[in-house]
Amino acid sequence: MELSGTVTVFLALYLTYLIVVSIKRGVSKKGNLPPGPTPLPVIGNFLQLKSGRTIESLLKLREKYGPVFTVYFGNRPVVVLCGHEAVKEALIDKAEEFRYGELPVSAWAGEHLRHRWKLLRRFSLTVLRNFGMGKKSIEERIQEEAQFLLEEFQKTRQEPFDPTFFLSRAVSNIICSIVFGDRFDYGDQEFQALLRMMNDSFREMSTPWAQFYDMYANILKFFPGPHTKIYDLLEEMRLFIARKVKRNQETLDPNAPRDFIDCFLIQMDKEKGNPASEFNLPNLELTTLNLFFAGTETVSSTLRYGFLLLMKYPEVQGGGPASEGTWSGRGFSKRPFCWPWNGAEGQVPLGPPRSAERHSPSPQGTEIYPMLTSVLHDPSMFKTPDTFNPGHFLDESGCFRKTAAFVPFSSGKRLCLGEGLARMELFLFFTTILQRFRLKPLLPPQDISLAPREKGFATIPPFYKLCIVPR
Repeated sequence: MELSGTVTVFLALYLTYLIVVSIKRGVSKKGNLPPGPTPLPVIGNFLQLKSGRTIESLLKLREKYGPVFTVYFGNRPVVVLCGHEAVKEALIDKAEEFRYGELPVSAWAGEHLRHRWKLLRRFSLTVLRNFGMGKKSIEERIQEEAQFLLEEFQKTRQEPFDPTFFLSRAVSNIICSIVFGDRFDYGDQEFQALLRMMNDSFREMSTPWAQFYDMYANILKFFPGPHTKIYDLLEEMRLFIARKVKRNQETLDPNAPRDFIDCFLIQMDKEKGNPASEFNLPNLELTTLNLFFAGTETVSSTLRYGFLLLMKYPEVQGGGPASEGTWSGRGFSKRPFCWPWNGAEGQVPLGPPRSAERHSPSPQGTEIYPMLTSVLHDPSMFKTPDTFNPGHFLDESGCFRKTAAFVPFSSGKRLCLGEGLARMELFLFFTTILQRFRLKPLLPPQDISLAPREKGFATIPPFYKLCIVPR
């Protein structure tokens, strides 16, 4: 038989095998799964999920199947949760029925941490607090960095510029002061290259290719292609962290830890006799990378979206007192218009996936996708959910009020580790900038588009330029 004929027979047999396996899995699991569109063998619900528009496609399916439904990514059943009540029930009320999960495209930095996140999270939170997170000292550090940022803005001399890396450098220096023990100069070439890689990787996680990979990772992981670019970027960032770790090892003083890396190295030494210890170099590199990544790109992206909204709705820029705000002085409640509201559209529209445990109603191992963006736009919780309306977060006196559906940091036990730090950064950077400058768009407000550049793993703001004008 010729080679081409052999290959054809092999592919036919393999396809038959996939169809049989897919049908068997569907029959065995479907009984306990919520309703949803009928999947096809091998490709699942590919026809119902538009390429590059996974989030929009899932929200569209909710209209037909309700707030809880099942969709198939290939032969993988995924239970999707939409709206405040469904997400709250899974992440808070019945949190013990689900365990840690991960999107395939972001699993590189999480695969080694997946089964030990509780221990490392507890350790990380303790260290972050010891280095000032949530305290007056970190507030002063943010205010100091905000002054460096103002100096950079002043250098633009009211000329148009892209704020992306201005904001990234300022925000990143806050987490750098905790993780690495010091800030970077804005002109540092290595720092700038690292931030470009981080910005690119955050965007790559949300491209159509990345969304396609998340659905069909079981097959695509064996093939090269655009979906692998993210791993190259993350590996380069890991190597940067590894160099930092090596420098700390060479100058470590166990009696005077300088930063997060030192604290982790000290704990490694304490547990060096335990072969099962989670405190090792690979976990140090990946945990540090996770903190560095999460502490930079999500906050700077939110600031960029906030700037865009303030220019599209210029009347909001003048809202609230013009005096400088402080976090510890409860300035937040007095200056609610300096908060980015839900205008950031939920920087991570899909919360961290969960996996059903044995005592869950769904078959064990079934992936659970909480749609945070559907909570942030829940009509039962917000009067005008699809309209920019800061009034959603104001009481009758015009002061800030909390709402249970504002969950950009997720909910429950997987709540973002740096929520407190992020909230403080957003408020202080916004108040400091708006007290000194007015944001001037290059287009009439009505022509400014809020459409994201990408929307998948994260909501990526569009590129834009603006002018900074002194008040």
